[in-house]
Amino acid sequence: MAQSFFAHYQKLVDGKVLKPDPAQAEIVRQFDELARQLQAHQQDKPNFFQRLMGQSHADDAPDGLYIWGDVGRGKTMLMDLFFNHIEVEKKRRVHFHEFMAEVHEAIAEFRKSEKGKDNGRRDPIPHVTAPIIDEVKLLCFDEFHVNDITDAMLLSRLFDQLFAAGLVVVATSNVPPDRLYKNGLNRQLFVPFIDLLKQKTKVLQLDVDHDYRREKLEEQPIYFFGHDEASRKGLDRVWNNLTGRQAGEPEVINLQGRSFEVPQQALGVMRIGFKQLCEAPLGSRDYLRLSHHYHTFIIDEIPYLDRARSDAAKRFILLVDTLYDRGCKLAASFAAPLEELSGDDQTAFEFQRTLSRLMEMRSLEYLGAPLNDVEDAEERSA
Repeated sequence: MAQSFFAHYQKLVDGKVLKPDPAQAEIVRQFDELARQLQAHQQDKPNFFQRLMGQSHADDAPDGLYIWGDVGRGKTMLMDLFFNHIEVEKKRRVHFHEFMAEVHEAIAEFRKSEKGKDNGRRDPIPHVTAPIIDEVKLLCFDEFHVNDITDAMLLSRLFDQLFAAGLVVVATSNVPPDRLYKNGLNRQLFVPFIDLLKQKTKVLQLDVDHDYRREKLEEQPIYFFGHDEASRKGLDRVWNNLTGRQAGEPEVINLQGRSFEVPQQALGVMRIGFKQLCEAPLGSRDYLRLSHHYHTFIIDEIPYLDRARSDAAKRFILLVDTLYDRGCKLAASFAAPLEELSGDDQTAFEFQRTLSRLMEMRSLEYLGAPLNDVEDAEERSA
């Protein structure tokens, strides 16, 4: 790593990509210390004598970070900057809900396998954790939130093994650990996981007065009408305001085994054309996966949705439903005013709901609301 993470952050502040904020700077200092510890741990392998004495390299793994605070304060942005900056082998950044869906899927596969056919007596957790331990040393979770009893009852056993193997966790959340799974069924059985989490991570509150995301979206229009230079420049301004004028980079997202390229993304914001997003064979689970990667969608050139675009119109309805349910923010350019956008009688009824949601999604109340933990029913039942 050519420069410290704090120096990297300060460069972004000096370049006016980020606004100076003392509370954010203190979190960055904690990230900077973790980066130093991780790199030292990566380089400092136990010698022969230590191995002979039964000392495990995992025992010396640094504690991770659990960062909580209100929506829009920059938690995810700082974690993503840290993740992209640090040179650590075997790192992964994932939405917490997505990670738990993968765990449940792995458990289901194990129980269907020959190894798992022992009248339920074989513990699937070692089978599930083994590939994680092998492939990941730094695991960064976005939106750490527990509201499902099956997750709650699983977490202590799961993370006991992950932490014992030296895995380092960084997590962002809207609530402190003690409020996870609050008022949940059989919560007393979940409390040991809270204790474990506080033992293995340093809990930090990002106490910032400003909702930066809402502030940036409120400063200017987010919907533009007409596919012309004025609309393009309007969306350019939205992008620049949200990302501090970063050029952005492409990113490839795995959608159910298929590679999907997002042409431009930075700081949790994605920019993409309607054609790529709604004329490709994508469904609600794909849109949900994308909504776990990006909090704001900037969509160029949404066309007039006539009967010739019936399939694309149906996908657009699915997309808006997903973004609305998740609380993701939307900026877009449209070929026509919202109430004139649809000309397809096959989707006219459904589009009335979409129209209502599009109008609400530009309101100050919606822009200030947090993201929601939305689950795909198919995903959980798989």
